[in-house]
Amino acid sequence: NVNRLGILNSHIAYTILKHCLFVPKLMYILRASPVWKFPGLTNKIDAILKDSLEKILNLSLDEYSWTQATLPIKHGGIGVRKISSVALPAFLSSVHSISDLCSHILKSNTQKITNVTEAIENWKVKCPNDDIPKEVTKQKLWDSPLVHVTQQSLNQNLTSAKNRARLLALSTKESGHWLHAVPSKNLGTLLDNECFRVSIGLRLGTQLCIEHRCPCGKEVDSFGLHGLSCPKSSGRLFRHGSLNDIIKRALATIDVPALIEPHGISRDDGKRPDGLTLVPWERGRALVWDATCVDTLAPSHIRETMLKAGAAAEKAETNKRNKYSSLIPNYIFVPFAVETLGPWSNSAKKFIQNITPRLIASTGDRRAGSFFAQRIGIAIQRGNAASILATIPRGHDLYNNYF
Repeated sequence: NVNRLGILNSHIAYTILKHCLFVPKLMYILRASPVWKFPGLTNKIDAILKDSLEKILNLSLDEYSWTQATLPIKHGGIGVRKISSVALPAFLSSVHSISDLCSHILKSNTQKITNVTEAIENWKVKCPNDDIPKEVTKQKLWDSPLVHVTQQSLNQNLTSAKNRARLLALSTKESGHWLHAVPSKNLGTLLDNECFRVSIGLRLGTQLCIEHRCPCGKEVDSFGLHGLSCPKSSGRLFRHGSLNDIIKRALATIDVPALIEPHGISRDDGKRPDGLTLVPWERGRALVWDATCVDTLAPSHIRETMLKAGAAAEKAETNKRNKYSSLIPNYIFVPFAVETLGPWSNSAKKFIQNITPRLIASTGDRRAGSFFAQRIGIAIQRGNAASILATIPRGHDLYNNYF
């Protein structure tokens, strides 16, 4: 019963919905029968899926955000696929996988699986600019053109620079790392209900709150984006500390001890970098890093981010290199710049590439690099939620009256 998911933490309920219910549960039927021929049925199931998702997330999804939500994570969605979207590619890949076996069993060239020609024609109508996949047995190759058509439709209906920048940022691989994390309280990857609601709402561009006034004096609209760039936001310091702690712990995993805000090393204005390794990192030089998270949708960045994914992170990386130019000759300097909506700077990506083999060698787990990236993504989302929720005035809770 989908309604029972409501008693669970929303992050856990979403994970169960994505991996266990609806499309995963019905995949055999979708591959073994022409469900795509019954749009009335698939639309009813999709409506139940949408209703379930809204209850779990505590968000109102309009047609645009619902369509985006049903895209794969790497294409800017949250990976909860529609039955109506998956039915056709699932059937096509399945019938081509068993066509040789059926021909052998039937012992006839005239008897073929029904509905195949109709299914191919249906797919061609939906994807007029694409050729039939060369590897017809792979469902992904039938599905990808359909996803691309949906993406194009979303891009054509964009109404603002912020939405354009948002979708562009979500097209990067790094923006979806946190959605792949297993929600575990013991591992520190479980988001609470409100944090998960805000994180998904930011990704889908939905309304997050009622219009109100921020403690800084500025008005906050129903999307709550002001909190991400507010200079008085409490979430920024929390996120900054979390990013540095994750990097330090990753280094400790590979037996590279490090200090946070080390004494005796500073830039020209006296400010210290975020971290320093106590043993050499490369070519006999220690690693110095400085982490930052900039707002993708900030007024000062929107002109660049609406044209190029990760533009704000790259700009922040350049600024960091200029500020710490005096340290570069003596240290391996890594400006670890990320954005609120997920994109990473080139230096951050390169750092992950360099540390991943060492993490794998140290832990024996080939997923170690992915786990590191997921923790970075989780920290960004927690900081985003804290920043947005900090703009909302808080009252005294019930128990303050008694204790």
